[in-house]
Amino acid sequence: MIAVRTMAEFMASGETPDVLFWVGCAGSFDQRAQKVTKAFAQILNKVGVNFAILGKEEMCTGDPARRSGNEFLFQMMAQNNIQVLNGYEIKKIVTTCPHCFNVFKNEYPALGGTYEVIHHTTFLQQLINDGRLVLKGGGIFKGKKITYHDSCYLGRGNNIYEAPREVLQALEIELVEMKRCKSGGMCCGAGGAQMFKEEEAGKTRVNFERSEEAINTGASIIASNCPFCTTMLTDGVKNKEKEEEVQVLDIAELVAKSLESQ
Repeated sequence: MIAVRTMAEFMASGETPDVLFWVGCAGSFDQRAQKVTKAFAQILNKVGVNFAILGKEEMCTGDPARRSGNEFLFQMMAQNNIQVLNGYEIKKIVTTCPHCFNVFKNEYPALGGTYEVIHHTTFLQQLINDGRLVLKGGGIFKGKKITYHDSCYLGRGNNIYEAPREVLQALEIELVEMKRCKSGGMCCGAGGAQMFKEEEAGKTRVNFERSEEAINTGASIIASNCPFCTTMLTDGVKNKEKEEEVQVLDIAELVAKSLESQ
């Protein structure tokens, strides 16, 4: 069992965590994304990071509402979250979702919610650089051919390209880039609330095309950093009937599995 305490429990005992882990809607309710949540929590526990979650006090950030044009709902949800976060005097937030990361970092300050916000791939990179997270000999993925998908909200949205790659390189893998990567990367098709709307007419699905690019690298693993991207790429791999040969794994899962193998 993973020991995870809530902010309310920390406050009741007069303690303050180093960081708040914002789990997010996908990480809380989506069965696939829950595995990433557990993997990241396992890593934090293993390296001794003193973290808390909000638990039942956590609501959606409102990002999908704003992206789909419901500004009133977004502001209502955001204000509610800010009231809770500021009530606990939260200073530092880490999240496994680039959408949560982006809205906290770039849009909440205008509403009175200013925090140090870190995406989990950057947080993992910092732990490696500080010597707290040690991946001895790369673990079970050493030498494996892995390609990395830049999510829009982490990459082009916030110019974070190197941190996830540095974490992957610490696993001593063979990183093979897709033709469209970094600032020229291709969307998985789920961003901007597209995840929640009906698809429009076209020759192919965006995620099918992106998954084909990833498969064509010859990699046995597609590394992702976003629950939406993970879903879309997994569906794309299944469409190509390649699920026996190609896995889609979040970077946190790769790190957690490597630590287990040490």
